Amino acid sequence: MLRFIIKTLSTSVAVLVAAYILKGVHVQDVQTALLVALVLGLLNSFIRPLLVILTIPITIITLGLFLIVINYFIIRLTTQIVPGFSVDGWLPALLFSLLVSFVSSIIEAIAGSSSEK
Repeated sequence: MLRFIIKTLSTSVAVLVAAYILKGVHVQDVQTALLVALVLGLLNSFIRPLLVILTIPITIITLGLFLIVINYFIIRLTTQIVPGFSVDGWLPALLFSLLVSFVSSIIEAIAGSSSEK
């Protein structure tokens, strides 16, 4: 349970950082960032694996680049579910997914190393 809370909080901080850095990403407030983190976590846990399995032939043909389309779809779906969160186009969505992954990984690594002591 603690791992889930740390992951959700780190993702919400990463969402806020991405919204601050990227022009095309808009997050209304901290509560919206928390909700975005929860929805992204749920969609990445349940919907993304199903999409990856269903699109294996396309992913193989495109040498894995179709996974970018799946990431875009997940982010677009999140914008439809969460009020107060929007992403304007492909490039901001791509940069958003990369930045959120990078920042949340750094935060989790720091939080994990401090909780191990």
